[in-house]
Amino acid sequence: MSDLPLVTRFAPSPNGHLHLGHALSAIVAHDIAKAANGRFLMRIEDIDGPRSHPELADEFRRDLEWLGLEWEEVPAQSTRLDSYAEAASDLVERGLLYPCTCTRKEIASLPKRTGADGIEFPGSCRDKCDGAAGEGAALRIDVERALAEVGEIVWVDEKIGSVVADPRALGDVVIMRKDLPASYNLAVTLDDAADGVTLVTRGEDLLETTHIHRVLQELLKLPVPTWHHHELVLDEDGEKLAKRRGSPPLSDRRKAGEDGLVLAEQVRLRNFELGT
Repeated sequence: MSDLPLVTRFAPSPNGHLHLGHALSAIVAHDIAKAANGRFLMRIEDIDGPRSHPELADEFRRDLEWLGLEWEEVPAQSTRLDSYAEAASDLVERGLLYPCTCTRKEIASLPKRTGADGIEFPGSCRDKCDGAAGEGAALRIDVERALAEVGEIVWVDEKIGSVVADPRALGDVVIMRKDLPASYNLAVTLDDAADGVTLVTRGEDLLETTHIHRVLQELLKLPVPTWHHHELVLDEDGEKLAKRRGSPPLSDRRKAGEDGLVLAEQVRLRNFELGT
């Protein structure tokens, strides 16, 4: 067993207000770290272009404080762009990434291959050209080449045990986006390694992405954490709470005078009202 302290994190994006689903994620990560006398970090994932609103980071801090959580804040993603570029350059030089200029509309018009994350990218650009992305191009990972290089590798989730990493269901996912400094997949993998995260806690809707994250860790020689994918908070229609669906913000409840400590205990017990 490792002698390193257990380190968890909560990594919100300032493209919308936090809701009860975020509260659950933060509380799960906080409580696991606290029980192990470990560290609970917060990292602001602020590279979502014009959708990012820096002022929301202060709202997030007030929300977590209102819920009674204590954390260490680590540098935001916007301070780490060089690390993303360096990692992508390394993967390009090894022939593991390729440029893709396909639009969402073009991909949607191709014969459908559906994976765990929705419609897969079928690799239309894979054999067209090699090298770094030009203007208007994203960089995708050649999953088959990547798997050939890393061989069989596993990742461990505290709830489901050992899993053989197989990202084929997601297809050749984007590693460097054409409109942003990096994709979620690359940035979060590098950031967790840089921050010394030993237990990645997040919602079970992100479980499938762990396959590609584990492959990236192996390709980039990064430390390998354990994962804990917790259940989701669902609305009355059985859909997960989401910013894009207008889920009620925590900040509204806070500003209305609700007791955050009481709400936090209700979240722990999964006995709360969603609000309106």
